[in-house]
Amino acid sequence: MNEIQQLESVLLARLDTLEEPRDVLKALEIKQLYATIPTLEPSERGAYGKQINELKQTLEAAVADKESQREAADSVPLDVTAPFDTNSSMPKLLPVDGGSVHPLRQEIATLIGIFERMGFVAEESREIDDQYHMFESLNFPAGHPARDEYDTFMTTQKDENGEAFIAPAHTSTMQNRILRQYRDNLVADEPIAAIVPDRTFRNEDLDARHEHTFYQVEGVYVAKGVHAGMLIATLQKFLSEYYGKDIDVRVNPFYFPFTEPSFEMSLSCPFCEGKNPDCKVCSGEGWIELLGCGMIHPNVLKAADIDPNEYTGFAFGCGIDRLVMMKYGIEDVRHFESAKLDFLKQF
Repeated sequence: MNEIQQLESVLLARLDTLEEPRDVLKALEIKQLYATIPTLEPSERGAYGKQINELKQTLEAAVADKESQREAADSVPLDVTAPFDTNSSMPKLLPVDGGSVHPLRQEIATLIGIFERMGFVAEESREIDDQYHMFESLNFPAGHPARDEYDTFMTTQKDENGEAFIAPAHTSTMQNRILRQYRDNLVADEPIAAIVPDRTFRNEDLDARHEHTFYQVEGVYVAKGVHAGMLIATLQKFLSEYYGKDIDVRVNPFYFPFTEPSFEMSLSCPFCEGKNPDCKVCSGEGWIELLGCGMIHPNVLKAADIDPNEYTGFAFGCGIDRLVMMKYGIEDVRHFESAKLDFLKQF
């Protein structure tokens, strides 16, 4: 099943959740399909455009059928003296909206499914955490300058050591707990493989690309003989599955206290594939900086009582909001938390 056929199934299912059936014809995904046409080889554009038109015709027919069903239901006489279950339809005393799953929750479910098929388990993070799991367990000693980069929200509540509890600025706060929770896997000669997709908080200046509340997925994998090539292959496989096409990646050296070596990973633009100098997603560069990753620092393994001389591992952290924005061509991250129904109904 190709991407247009998959989208047809998604939009037909979405039709039942919309108050106005015709809103399905305005879906962002359809606009994105049309935007893809100029990036294709000339010989492929005609067939691709024909598939999009067939998709719209199918949706228009489904919309017309849905509107006819609603008109027929509204025209049935209602006996107001009879019990509700005697009438063929319930009276609409108030506007009814079936609602929909938030787009971020939809995509998190997709993300979890991909990683579960790769052998990872999914864990939840915390809304409030201590500074040990936010910093010390991740090789940020007290006074480390890298702490300042996180713009962490501090609460007025103190832990047993007199330190303020925090709103986690990354899902890496769960890394030490995961390593300890699944440490027995290593004894059984099985890997530790887990992801943490959850909400994080930072004191950001709000704009189209920055929010104070956003979602991030943390990934951890530890076993004997783990190396950087396995990290890159894992992320490349995930990104290709998520975007539904082969994705090239590149890595550049970077610095994180909790990984060594550390990398910043970019993916080839899934929209123009580096062929459109006017692409608004990658600014014509063909590459998009996406996530940080690296081999887990020996000090982080030691903090979880894992011998770094016997076991190695990798970790990565990626902003889920940005993954979704690129997938659907969403121009402003603030839409996700805006509660704007005209935006949310498109999903």
